[in-house]
Amino acid sequence: MNKRFRVGSIVLIMTILAIAGCSVPRITLFGDRDAPLKEYTLQGSGRGKVLVLSIDGTISEKPEEKFLRGKEPSTVQQVAAYLKHAEQDPEIKTLLLKINSPGGTVTASDILYHEISAYKKRTGVKIVAVMMNVAASGGYYIALPADHIMAHPTTVTGSVGVIFLRPMVTGLMEKVGLSVAVNRSGEQKDMGSPFRSPTDEEVAIFQGLIDGLAKRFLDLVMQHRRLQPDQLARVTSARIFLAPQAQELGLVDQIGYLDDAIVKAKAIAGLPADARVIAFRRQEKEDDTIYNPAIQYSGGNAILPGLAQLQAVAEADFYYIWPAALGQ
Repeated sequence: MNKRFRVGSIVLIMTILAIAGCSVPRITLFGDRDAPLKEYTLQGSGRGKVLVLSIDGTISEKPEEKFLRGKEPSTVQQVAAYLKHAEQDPEIKTLLLKINSPGGTVTASDILYHEISAYKKRTGVKIVAVMMNVAASGGYYIALPADHIMAHPTTVTGSVGVIFLRPMVTGLMEKVGLSVAVNRSGEQKDMGSPFRSPTDEEVAIFQGLIDGLAKRFLDLVMQHRRLQPDQLARVTSARIFLAPQAQELGLVDQIGYLDDAIVKAKAIAGLPADARVIAFRRQEKEDDTIYNPAIQYSGGNAILPGLAQLQAVAEADFYYIWPAALGQ
């Protein structure tokens, strides 16, 4: 009976939403995403604080439509807000970045790198990055400002490179007998159009753009990690690595678990063993732990697993991303 009541309630809510359309006020079935940030202690009771900040899913600077929730702030927007809030607390001595991301757009990844670096410079706070399942491409890029990078024993990382993804519909159009008429002001004005194949010259232009963006990524890796020539040669292939390989190549400093990362985060800032480990939340979580994400990011509430992440790369753009990890 209770199950039927719950199903009936959900159907009723969805019917009301469908009838009311755009006039529906913001609903809070899943917690108030606009509630002020509050500090919650996850561990410890001593002096000094370690702030745990999770960065999960595809890195994007665009807000995302969520089922029954309207628009959610982008990854960039949310992380910037959390760092701004953290800057007001001088008791925070270490930022623990918990990263589980295949990467994202070039610009979004670079903005997060900038925001994390700027926060570190302004506050003097130490940063420890800990990689979970995947921290590839842009997911690795945002870890570069860290004073210490730790990988989980089963982490997949690397993919230091850039990819240009764009939809192509020329084959489908030929099959159904469709074409697109284009008037252009310059020879390359419609370069990258999904309605035609690129010319050899356009392929070369795109490759030049890709090479330039890849160089920026590799230059930052060299700046922060100072790899040897043989290490750099393997990294420039843009392949992925398991944690032991990444450590051998100098991409990570240590392999361990989240508890090990917290120990390191306290030690690197000279904090006592019982220093507080905190997180910022907009609402309280039951049985809260360091494994809970601080906030929901792209792909977190898709109706079908991975749908939102796949949508995030549906538009033509340049990406610091490992495409195979989308929709995992």
